Amino acid sequence: MTAYYQLIQRKTDAQGIVTAHYRSTVLAQGAWNEHEQHMAPATGIICAELDRFLPREDVRIGRISLDILGLIPAGEFEIVSRVIRPGKTIELIESEMRAHGKICIVARTWRMMTQNSQIAHGLEDQSVNGPELAPLWEGIRQWPGGFIHSIEARSHERRAGRGIVWLNTPYEMIEGETSSDFVRLMGLVDTANGIVLRQDRPFKWGFPNLDLQIHLHRMPQGQWLGLETVQQYGDDGIGLTSSVLHDVKGPFGRSEQILTLRKISE
Repeated sequence: MTAYYQLIQRKTDAQGIVTAHYRSTVLAQGAWNEHEQHMAPATGIICAELDRFLPREDVRIGRISLDILGLIPAGEFEIVSRVIRPGKTIELIESEMRAHGKICIVARTWRMMTQNSQIAHGLEDQSVNGPELAPLWEGIRQWPGGFIHSIEARSHERRAGRGIVWLNTPYEMIEGETSSDFVRLMGLVDTANGIVLRQDRPFKWGFPNLDLQIHLHRMPQGQWLGLETVQQYGDDGIGLTSSVLHDVKGPFGRSEQILTLRKISE
């Protein structure tokens, strides 16, 4: 197995709507249910479609907002992408992942005009220690599923609720294609919800995320994704996982995941 997905067919209709048919491999297998896809590679394959959708050199992706409408079945599915707000300086793209006659994920992406803003450049998020000297973190293997076992994890520091973990994968997103740095790293972001657990196994509370929001103040580079992550549980059944996103050159954006806390029967 060399990739998370196999492309079956891609076509564009007269209105410019692109429909891509895929089949997931065992590498995309989820952690909560063996018959579903993990949201991380599902995000990656949507980003692979965004990478090639009506490309323009004068804009780039600034935000991806993904809502998870239900279980993401393993096997065959399609991604349908369209422009819903065209524009010269900003445009909004909608991508739907559909399987078994249902919509699994709705993603809305802002592409934004680029220009030289070096004179106004300023960041508050600080760089963190990189993955080079960080020890392997085998604790991520406590999660089951093909996706988690396809990635390498390294960590300098972690505790319950907070930590920094670096992730890498040797696998391409689509069989027979070389993944861009953007696709490779976006295909790892959703893993943030499982790296700084606030409880030991066996869990007393489930905490799946219902969405994934990604904001990018620059495009990521390289093979390693750094997640500087905080996980918080509220007192009314709702939680939040928040991350500063890093590559080997420093911070490049942030992600948020809203969690639904569910009591697990003993």
